Amino acid sequence: MDEKKVGIIGLGKYLPENRLTNKDLEKIVDTTDDWIMGRTGIKERRIARDDEATSDMAVHAAKMALKSAKLKPEDIDLIIVATITPDMFFPSTACIVQNKLGINRTPAFDVSVACSGFIYAIAIASQFIKSGIYKHVLVMAAEKMSSVTDWKDRSTCVLMGDGAGAAILGEVKDGGILSIHLGADGSKGDLLKMPAGGSRLPASISTVEARMHFLKMQGNELFRHAVKIMAEAALKATEPLGLKADDISLIIPHQANIRILNAVAKRMGIDPAKKVYLNIEKYGNMSAASSAVALCEAVEEGRVKKGDTILLDAFGAGLTWGAIVIKW
Repeated sequence: MDEKKVGIIGLGKYLPENRLTNKDLEKIVDTTDDWIMGRTGIKERRIARDDEATSDMAVHAAKMALKSAKLKPEDIDLIIVATITPDMFFPSTACIVQNKLGINRTPAFDVSVACSGFIYAIAIASQFIKSGIYKHVLVMAAEKMSSVTDWKDRSTCVLMGDGAGAAILGEVKDGGILSIHLGADGSKGDLLKMPAGGSRLPASISTVEARMHFLKMQGNELFRHAVKIMAEAALKATEPLGLKADDISLIIPHQANIRILNAVAKRMGIDPAKKVYLNIEKYGNMSAASSAVALCEAVEEGRVKKGDTILLDAFGAGLTWGAIVIKW
């Protein structure tokens, strides 16, 4: 019997209405539009309302993906949410989304691997379908990064944005997921982290006063590792298939920083203007949601067509990384 082919059969996204521009940030911290654009490629980012949680954004994206796949909520067999900004530690955001979609008793869990979350979640979902355990899996990547951003730290607050993307996986007749590569290196965990709020440093007056409940980043060191990791992940996913740079129709990378993405493309011998999808200028870094939203928009804009071979490529805190090759 031929092995099942698993692919993405529906996509959705959600971006909050509120736009925070670089000009707005000039009023908050000591920075300029020119400095932010030159260093990051970001012009503006979306910021969720105070009463808008990660699960709310995920549900919006999920409903769009269900419509795209022509499915009803009750057709979903498993729910996975990739996020590092859950509504709360427990219950999982996936369980909250499950309840909001009205499909209680459907198994649901979160994946916490930061910016690599969408790729990890897609990889997990594909195995459940390939094994025949489930037929349709709803994957969401949703982040309210503004909730863990230190708006007094100009090196990080210019980067982050909020949003959500969703994909529904199912069996397909042709193409689908061709290759998956995942990796992690916990020895580099200090490069990007939120120190307090967990069991190591529970919330206290001292942790709040020390601003330890916001993300902390060692930018220069992270940059160096990110370029190497993303280029290597891309090769690990494409080489077993015998694919070269010319065989890839479009690379959809995690939208971290324009300098990182250009450096990765250079290492791979790819022209970023032709074969790398970018929306970082509009949304900034939405952690796990970046790849999901970028994939949805690339399809909407016609940059991904039937028969195209695309590459998703990401790295994140952990450090974690992943790459997936899909024939659309």
